[in-house]
Amino acid sequence: MLITVGSKSNGVFPAGPTHHWDSLAYEALVDNDNTTVVFVKGLNLRPERVSNASRFECVYGEDFSRLKLVLRSEVLSIAQEIVRCRTPLIVLNSQKKVNSSVKVSVRIKGGGTLPSIARLGFLSDSGRDPLPTRKPHETCICTMARNQARFLKEWVIYHALIGVQRWYIYDNNSDDDTDQVIESLFNAGYNISRHIWPWIKTQEGGFSHCALRAKGSCEWIGFIDVDEFLHLPSGLFLHDVISNLTSTITSFGNISIGEIRVSCYSFGPSGLKRIPKQGVMVGYTCRLVVPERHKSIVKPEALNSTLINIVHHFHLRDDFRFIDVDRRMMVVNHYKYQVWEVFKQKFYRRVATYVADWKDEQNVRSKDRAPGLGTRAIEPVDWSSRFCEVTDTGLKDRVLRNFANPKNSLPWQTTTNKKAGTWFVEEENTNKVQEKE
Repeated sequence: MLITVGSKSNGVFPAGPTHHWDSLAYEALVDNDNTTVVFVKGLNLRPERVSNASRFECVYGEDFSRLKLVLRSEVLSIAQEIVRCRTPLIVLNSQKKVNSSVKVSVRIKGGGTLPSIARLGFLSDSGRDPLPTRKPHETCICTMARNQARFLKEWVIYHALIGVQRWYIYDNNSDDDTDQVIESLFNAGYNISRHIWPWIKTQEGGFSHCALRAKGSCEWIGFIDVDEFLHLPSGLFLHDVISNLTSTITSFGNISIGEIRVSCYSFGPSGLKRIPKQGVMVGYTCRLVVPERHKSIVKPEALNSTLINIVHHFHLRDDFRFIDVDRRMMVVNHYKYQVWEVFKQKFYRRVATYVADWKDEQNVRSKDRAPGLGTRAIEPVDWSSRFCEVTDTGLKDRVLRNFANPKNSLPWQTTTNKKAGTWFVEEENTNKVQEKE
């Protein structure tokens, strides 16, 4: 669909060009080492594999149909849907002098050039290498979400209470109140930002983009969904758990820890048929026994220059390695199979590049799907009792014990203000304010 505007005196303004989504360069950033990272669709490269960079080149300009009018540069690495190029010096210098930015694309040598809407963007710390020794935030979280407004408040406030300091929300075409919820959380003192990311089935690219943005600000950043909550059974803050893990293990050898992999427990509807009023952590208490997959918390500078990731974890540089965390120290509670009203939204579209949509007749036995559900959003009669093998109230008990006020209300059920590490619960219809340390 094309949209344009018109004026009564001058008629309709012509609409801009259109492009096929399956072949397009759509984003580009200059990294802190001054290389260009281009995000593309249409090269059809294999997942988790580094491809032959010599087959490609990056091009900078406006009209890519006339190669004599563009700047060409070497491709340093190419993998999945991310291309890293050597940025021409003239481009770096000119971008610092003018407000407009040049377009970037990728050309297959001996072949064609991808159409592009990717204009070169700069990070706040572009050109500053090495990174500062002390970053503003110890722990951050990044997520990609669509229509998660009613769950964002619980997710952000809870993670703030266990030590998260910064949130990057990549909004993948939400049409609910996501923008308003994020704005209200920001106004309440949470360091949260919304990055509009309309690109379809590009979660891996979005996470790589987020890792680049977080490199100068976050010591560690976790990549989890809005229905996933970090549970720390020890009761410690997140940065203390991470510090204990990395300081203990790095004494063995000279290879530093760059990624912490955390097991995921998948919770079911737990007998419920309506969305729990106190939130998912209190409402859903029955899960599968065996963990499914894992999620990762990474040091952004430890990531391989290709930025390869499969959503659950990244590829690391040779001088870093990952560790698997003991589930008694940290685990992800994944409220994957919620009440049907919520769960059926998963049939709309998957955000990851290399997974089939739930309605597609592909990989129907994958762990990413609901066992026995099929490809149609039809509620089974026994849905509320499915995926329940063991009762687990660990996180529920901690939340009610540590975060509930005397009336048993939780911070995300009321209006909250966050000031200097303290949260305030404003009782509705009263002027009383209760302070919780």
